[in-house]
Amino acid sequence: MSETKILKKNLRETKELINIEIDRFLPRKDEYPKLIHKALRHTLFAGGKRIRPYLMVQTYKLFKQDIEKTFYVAGVLEMLHTYTLVHDDLPEIDNDDYRRGKKACHVEYGSDIALLAGDALLVYAFNALAKADIDYRLKFKMIQELAEESGNKGLIGGQMVDIESEGKNITKKTLHYIHQNKTARMINLPIRFGCYLAKASEEETARLEKFGEKIGLAFQIVDDILDVEGNKTTVGKSIGKDEKSKKATFPSIYGLEKSKIMAEKLITEAKTLLKPFGEDAKMMKMLCDFILTRKF
Repeated sequence: MSETKILKKNLRETKELINIEIDRFLPRKDEYPKLIHKALRHTLFAGGKRIRPYLMVQTYKLFKQDIEKTFYVAGVLEMLHTYTLVHDDLPEIDNDDYRRGKKACHVEYGSDIALLAGDALLVYAFNALAKADIDYRLKFKMIQELAEESGNKGLIGGQMVDIESEGKNITKKTLHYIHQNKTARMINLPIRFGCYLAKASEEETARLEKFGEKIGLAFQIVDDILDVEGNKTTVGKSIGKDEKSKKATFPSIYGLEKSKIMAEKLITEAKTLLKPFGEDAKMMKMLCDFILTRKF
């Protein structure tokens, strides 16, 4: 079996286990009021790669093998991530009709319900983490970091500057600010949580955070490239929207070819950071290659 098939199989199996944890926590779709519960499940279970929770599981696995302990918190991260997607797709922000190959939440249920569905997923993420069966001191730290990374000095800050930058000639510094906060930090957070749960050393955590920064930025660059060269059916969302909206992207600032070179360099550097973990980092290295060469 090829490395790509091995990774996809492992991603799929991990995703199914994480989905079980999410499904157990959330209300049933037929629970009153039905519409909001159906809407919040719409994008959450529409598909998706589950890269962020998968990163948390694989980071933990660098140190310990009892990965079933990570699935619950991994589900928390996926709820948080999906909230951002539901809000991102709204007409007032990115105005995208498709997500994960299906109609976006606001297209299916209306912008008002989609807004509430995203809010509900955000609240459920914090509620679930508060109920996690982990040491209360670590739990407090994780709740605090989840809030900081997803707030106005992190994810929301990046999204805000992204909106403000549409149609403007921005600097490379501003571009990096947007995607460091909007994408890279929310890819790094699962890695950090994996380190916390596995009780990794400060040195190991710092090394893996550097790894996370690099793959986070590479992930966004590839995302920008796919908006230029991708296929709607494969990617699962509209293509060419960045250019139409005059959004700040790596291809628009650096050019397509240089963006590809940047992504390749970041992935090479990321894999180098994994060397001390040897064979234990095999799946993480495969994931690096997948991020660089993915078509969706």
